[in-house]
Amino acid sequence: MNGAALDYRTAFELAPIGLVLSRQRLMIDCNRQALAIFGATRDQMVGQSFGCLYPTQAEYERTGHRIVARLDGSGFYADDRVMKRLGGAQAGELFWCHVSGRALDPRQPHAAGIWAFEDLSSRRALKVDFTAREREIAALLIDGLTSKLIGKRLDISPRTVDVYRARLMRKVGAASTTELVNKLLSG
Repeated sequence: MNGAALDYRTAFELAPIGLVLSRQRLMIDCNRQALAIFGATRDQMVGQSFGCLYPTQAEYERTGHRIVARLDGSGFYADDRVMKRLGGAQAGELFWCHVSGRALDPRQPHAAGIWAFEDLSSRRALKVDFTAREREIAALLIDGLTSKLIGKRLDISPRTVDVYRARLMRKVGAASTTELVNKLLSG
């Protein structure tokens, strides 16, 4: 039995994606790949709030609300979002990250969870300085949501979403929403 426990720990540590175990939105354990993705030491992540991985506290809080609202019946959730590196030469750098995971009890989404992180920066660079709200809207546009659905998800009007989309289009030099999404995806 001791060998089996060691095998599970080894699989966790050496997984090819970043893995984080959480309780009440605190990181209670993480693997080597998660540390590498965020440029962090164990002390910078373990025991800390997920909030330290977000560009702003507001984005962290809104993402928490979005996760609760969007969990499926089994407690699964996934999205692409902009996150922040913690240390090393890239400390403070913002980057696109695919996050997927599962709340162990869907009725208590933040009580305990298993989260996977995939750094998308090699294929989706973040070259333009977006505001927090622009980053959220960009991520939802990439997911294919309409202004009406984005507005509903973020609790803002569809017209406000259109204003932000126009700002994003100006910033990246896109003439249409399709071109905007393609530019966001390609970096």
